[in-house]
Amino acid sequence: MTQAQHSPAPPVDLDELKQGYQRLRDEIGKVIVGQQEIIDMVFVSLICRGHVLLVGVPGLAKTLLIRTLADALHLSFNRIQFTPDLMPSDITGTEIIEEDAATGRRHFKFMQGPIFANVILADEINRTPPKTQAALLEAMQEHRVTAAGQTFVLEEPFFVLATQNPIEQEGTYPLPEAQLDRFMLNLWLDYPTFDQEVAVVRNTTSARHVEVEPVMTKEELLLFQSFVRQVPVADHVIEYAVSLVGKTRPGRDGTPDFVTNYLSYGAGPRASQYLILGAKALALLDGRLTPLVEDVNRMAVPVLRHRIVTNFNAEAEGISTVDLIERLLAHMKHDA
Repeated sequence: MTQAQHSPAPPVDLDELKQGYQRLRDEIGKVIVGQQEIIDMVFVSLICRGHVLLVGVPGLAKTLLIRTLADALHLSFNRIQFTPDLMPSDITGTEIIEEDAATGRRHFKFMQGPIFANVILADEINRTPPKTQAALLEAMQEHRVTAAGQTFVLEEPFFVLATQNPIEQEGTYPLPEAQLDRFMLNLWLDYPTFDQEVAVVRNTTSARHVEVEPVMTKEELLLFQSFVRQVPVADHVIEYAVSLVGKTRPGRDGTPDFVTNYLSYGAGPRASQYLILGAKALALLDGRLTPLVEDVNRMAVPVLRHRIVTNFNAEAEGISTVDLIERLLAHMKHDA
């Protein structure tokens, strides 16, 4: 097996990372019932320095999940409720006039907005106009904010989880494809099972109160983030990821007929990058020093779901992007 690079001496102990993440899952599990795959993928995005778009109906504990994650990692947390009248300065901050008590002279002072935190919950991002969405998305991309003629670097780690409500789309401003591409993952939060909902109701309607304890330091998290980039990947795994993404592009050589029939647009190169980064993170969390094709397959739906665009044929036949991704994975397996 040819490798793209030689394996360096790991700066962190793999068992320590795996055990640290298990402690984190256990701590979050004190508050959040179920949703293990969502928790796994949110943490994968976090250690890959990516951001997440989380879609789910109201009442599925999206806010509680991200707040609990921030508490367990001992990170600062802010929630921004996006509304039609929200302005960019409501996110980034604004200048105020402050008077010096000693001299009586006035000067401008920049008051930081809620974007200045380690973990940001951007609630219902599609309910605010594009100009305000762009202020958040610029901060996500650049990890800095420009306001009042100055540039402010955001403290690391910086992680944004934006939510969208899949119902009540009237009066919303859907994110364009180019802006959706800035989110590493698109996760869909499903309803709990019967037993999980029983546990939720039992826990939330009693006097039970749970304190979430920090189980991982900011320094450990930053070390894990830097280590992900150093994980070696076999050439055939990278080629598999690039081939998978390439087959989402309609009308190209090697693209399956069903892709050309049902998709208007396929995914760009950023999808290949995120498939490999996510596969690296999954390998580390499983105690392995290099990812497998199976790790790429596990990342396929959350990475590709918001990067491919179905056409009229798919909509008429009720075929979703997830249906096409799963069909494409089966096609790749058959070809192999």
